[in-house]
Amino acid sequence: MAKATPRMSPRVQKVSDQLQRELAVLIQLEVNDPRVGMVSVTGVKLSRDLAYADVYVTVMGSVDGDAGLAPGVLFKETGALDKLEIEESIKALNSAAGYLRTLLAKRMALRITPRLTFHYDESVARGQYLSSLIDRALAADSEHES
Repeated sequence: MAKATPRMSPRVQKVSDQLQRELAVLIQLEVNDPRVGMVSVTGVKLSRDLAYADVYVTVMGSVDGDAGLAPGVLFKETGALDKLEIEESIKALNSAAGYLRTLLAKRMALRITPRLTFHYDESVARGQYLSSLIDRALAADSEHES
């Protein structure tokens, strides 16, 4: 019998949502590292004791979808340059994690401010890829019907 995943408590969910909003603002306003471009915080996963937070981000501008590609070329995955840009942004955010944690402690009324670890969220790129596949399939379908 499969073990059900434990549901997040309402308090953990509330703190997670607030952390996501605060981090989105703080990253844009306070992180001055040139390696961090347009970053969007897509989610925060907190430990039960609120001591650790995994922060998921996407790096805007690194995934352009089909822009700039020749007609008929599918967007399969982020290019090598984009991967390097993403890795540098994540490294920069992880090196700024202590500073961001200090700012969070001042802005949020928490007994313990969680330690932050940043991760790249591939769901946006994967969604764009799947969307391009669907668009291509629909276009091929309409060509065969006419």
